Parts: sequence; C-alpha cells; structure tokens
Amino acid sequence: MRKLLRENSLSIFFFVVLFAAVLGQSVAGLHDYNAEQLAHGETTISWAGYVTSPDFWAAVMENWQSEFLQFSLFILATIWLIQRGSNESKPLEDVGGESDRKQRVGGWTSPESPTWARLRGWRLWLLSNSLLLVMTTIFFATWAAQSLADWRVFNEEQLEHGEQPISWGSYLIDPDFWEKTLQNWQSEFLAVGTMAVFTIYLRQRGSPESKPVGAPHDQTGTSG
Repeated sequence: MRKLLRENSLSIFFFVVLFAAVLGQSVAGLHDYNAEQLAHGETTISWAGYVTSPDFWAAVMENWQSEFLQFSLFILATIWLIQRGSNESKPLEDVGGESDRKQRVGGWTSPESPTWARLRGWRLWLLSNSLLLVMTTIFFATWAAQSLADWRVFNEEQLEHGEQPISWGSYLIDPDFWEKTLQNWQSEFLAVGTMAVFTIYLRQRGSPESKPVGAPHDQTGTSG
C-alpha cells in the first residue's frame, strides 16, 4: 500500500484536493444560494438539493470545460509551435509529428511498448492521438453540460421575471452563455501563455515543469 501511494502520489494528491475543493464549493454555494432565497422571501433548500441543482453544476462545468480546453489546445499547439528557451516547448528541431524512431513506434519499439505501437493503420493512429482525442472529447462533453445547466438557470430567471423561456439552441447564441464561457477561456489562455514565457527565465529546482537551474535561458524543452 505504501508503495502504491508513493508511486501514485501526484494523481492521488490532486484528486483529493479536487474533491475537497468541490465539497467546499458546494457548502459555500449553498449558503450563498440560500441567502439570496431568503433575501427574496423564498424557501431555502438542503445541501442535497443544491448539489443536484443546475446552479451548482453550471458553476462546476464552467470551470472544468475551460481546463480541458486549455490542455487540448496546448497538446495540439505544441506539436507544431515552439517557444525558444521555454520548458513548455519541445526542442526547436522537433517541430511536427516527429520520426518513428524518436516516437519509438513500428520497428523502434521495445518489449515494454504498448502493443498498438508495433502496429500500423488506425490502431497506431488512435494510440498516437489518444491523449488529444480524450481531452477534446471531455472538453466538448463538459461544455455541453455547462450549456445545459446554464440554460436551465437562465430560464428559471426568465420565469421569475415574468418572461418567456428560450430554447437550448437560442441560449447557445445568447450573450449570457458566451460571457460566462469566454471569461473562463481567457484565464486559461493567460495561464498557459505566461507559463510558456516564465519558464524561459525562471526556475524551480526539482520540478519537471522547470529546466535545470543552471541551464541557459535559451535552452529549450528540457526538464530539471
């Protein structure tokens, strides 16, 4: 058990803090929601009622979809785009899909390589692009979930103000949806862009997200 925890400590840590953050958000969100209900002379709801409400899931999905968009774009962009001196970029000479030898596929595999890495055709293509495909699929799934949750919240507010609800398709082109979407996207783009630049000049000893402390500023795509 100790070995399992040590060898998987990074993923375990982030899933634990994810659970804690979502739980904390649900408690804080419940108090905020019920405070607004009381201010408008309406009934409050339980924690279970809140975590199954569109208000809660709209807030959660707005954040999740932007994170998976960030990773999907970063994975795709770093195949072809480079940043001299950045640890977030591949070396300048490796632009593109790279050779079979460098990717260790086909005749360059080892006994420990995935089976599909030794094959050709759609199975090799699927394995070669599986990370981007899964990340992008999750992005579109969470984006769709966000739009549906936000749509329900929007229509509830429409009814409260004596106005007509709108269809999901109409909501997808409504400024309310895009204002919520784009405010999340721009923060992700800012984070990735600054990380790419900061790793040119800044270091963190022992972190694979940083180049070695003594590496030249223009050294590209190396980890410390």
